[in-house]
Amino acid sequence: MTRRILCTILSIGMMSLPLLANNDDYVRYINQYKDIAIEQMRKYHIPASITLAQALLESGAGKSELARKSNNHFGIKCHSWNGKRTYHDDDEADECFRVYKNVRDSYEDHSIFLATGSRYAFLFKFAQTDYKNWARGLKRAGYATSPTYADKLIEIIERYALHRFDRPQGNKSRYLGPHEPYLANDLVYIIARQGDTMQSIADEFGISKRKLICYNDLYKGYVPVKGDIIYLARKHRKAQKPHKQHTVGDGESMYMISQKYGVRLKRLYKMNDATPDTYAPMVGDVIRLR
Repeated sequence: MTRRILCTILSIGMMSLPLLANNDDYVRYINQYKDIAIEQMRKYHIPASITLAQALLESGAGKSELARKSNNHFGIKCHSWNGKRTYHDDDEADECFRVYKNVRDSYEDHSIFLATGSRYAFLFKFAQTDYKNWARGLKRAGYATSPTYADKLIEIIERYALHRFDRPQGNKSRYLGPHEPYLANDLVYIIARQGDTMQSIADEFGISKRKLICYNDLYKGYVPVKGDIIYLARKHRKAQKPHKQHTVGDGESMYMISQKYGVRLKRLYKMNDATPDTYAPMVGDVIRLR
């Protein structure tokens, strides 16, 4: 199936994270804990994007020793804490950190910590969707000592489109919940569901419909089909290692292969010395991906 390419050059993409690799651990963590973050937002009016970004950063996507052994996903120390404690080197040697029975308790305590702390009170004047001022405000209030703390939170939120969790969800009886993010070729994508439109997906992720269509080599007026891969950033010029080539399976098109590996359709044709008008893949053909 050949689809007309809407555009060939678009310079704006997801921001790069030199210190925070875009990886499956981050995506798995978001899928696992997004509902708790949204639940906390509804109770305490802290943006879910901020909660998730802080947890991802502080816990290393749940991989840190403090997260694994103590269920502490936010690096909260023992100040005014009467519960179980553990000790780790942080800004100083052998500092005291809180220990929780489960991860949900860690999220709840983080929300209470911010909602009741006088130095964080000004944050609640910001809109629930204003993640940038929340991130900068946390740094200004002294939540973390790193001078780049706010920038890192904002990068995580924008790279993984976490700000979509901050928006009101409308009619709860019909709402299916946010799309789960997946990863291919170092790019975040979602799987289209029944009833999705390019506009509804664009609105959910804060991306213009025009850009979303362009990112996915689609045409104006395209209606997503259940199961479609929809990328949230422009696809790359080649596949990620070790994917050097692909053997065409039954019913596969060049477009389907480009979506599977996150490679721009025009570039995929060029790498294989082909054009949409002169080539249709057949079962067993070997397609270069790099």
